[in-house]
Amino acid sequence: MNGEPHGFSDCSSGSPGGIGVLGIGAHGSGRPPVAGALLDTVCTTAGTPVDDKGFVRINGMDQWVRIKGSSCANPIIVLIHGGPGNPTTPFADNVYKDWEQHYTIVQWDQRGSGMTYGRTPLADDVPLRIEQLRDDGLAVARFAAKRFGKRQVILMGGSWSSVLGVHMAKADPAMFCGYISSSQLVNGFGQRGSYDATLSRARAASDADSIARLNAIGPPPWTNPRNAGILRRVIVKYERLVTTPAPKSWWATSPEYATAKAEADYAAGEDYSWLQFVGLHGDGIASTIDLYQLGPKFAVPFYMVQGAEDLLTMPEPSRRYFDFIDAPRKQFVLVPAAGHDPNPPMVEAQYKLLREQLGTCG
Repeated sequence: MNGEPHGFSDCSSGSPGGIGVLGIGAHGSGRPPVAGALLDTVCTTAGTPVDDKGFVRINGMDQWVRIKGSSCANPIIVLIHGGPGNPTTPFADNVYKDWEQHYTIVQWDQRGSGMTYGRTPLADDVPLRIEQLRDDGLAVARFAAKRFGKRQVILMGGSWSSVLGVHMAKADPAMFCGYISSSQLVNGFGQRGSYDATLSRARAASDADSIARLNAIGPPPWTNPRNAGILRRVIVKYERLVTTPAPKSWWATSPEYATAKAEADYAAGEDYSWLQFVGLHGDGIASTIDLYQLGPKFAVPFYMVQGAEDLLTMPEPSRRYFDFIDAPRKQFVLVPAAGHDPNPPMVEAQYKLLREQLGTCG
């Protein structure tokens, strides 16, 4: 990358473009492109592959978008990342590669994250807001639909982005054929049940170090932003004992993300976004999350994929929320040998839902 992004390529001709900055607003309306921008290219040709990356002007900010697929005519998945601050774009060549035969996958670095943060760093006193991120995500969905001549796209989110996905699906349900969530976060972060279950595992294993760490922070709610990270590290330790590991090849980054600048931007964006999420005094985005307040009604099919061994967003609260919602179609899939983070059983369950329920979206 050498400090500069690659532009979107013209997928109808296969010729590379320049620096890809395309002006779109909250409703996808075109704006005069800046120098070196790619014009509003549309590709609908079956069998024409797409492998594009670059910045798109979204609601006043250049935001990084990655698009991959084997055919411009395939259904589109808008895959929103978790964290916040943990883009999946660096791994776009690996984790979902097998899906590209049947779907075009659109991933995006949210404001405050990854390449987007590197382009426009945000000061710690500039807040992230769910409503802004929701509107950004909807703009990405509209951009993707327009670029491939579609009326609708498939929405996918997990963990933090399972919350963002709910807000997006409720704000513009006509944009989506369906929503697949995983590791559903329902209200807050670091719930008492998660803490208690993790401490119980540590006690059963006579794990003095983990017990001491958890006793030191005490149960949530917390005001110290470090406490959630301490719990998360112990959760990861115990989930690894009972889940199928993800292949190391999944986490091999594409070359443009392996530069010193890209790695520094990723780490800085992760720090910024995490602090915005937990807050300096337990008053971040996480403290405002309560999906029940949005009401039960969804106008899009809702599919929930839940790791049976997830100690962070545990199966019981996810299932209660699933039972609460009212959607045209809904399905709850409990995945054995899966925890909070993506692994082969989780990805296979997601793909099975896509093929069985959302194979013809467009």
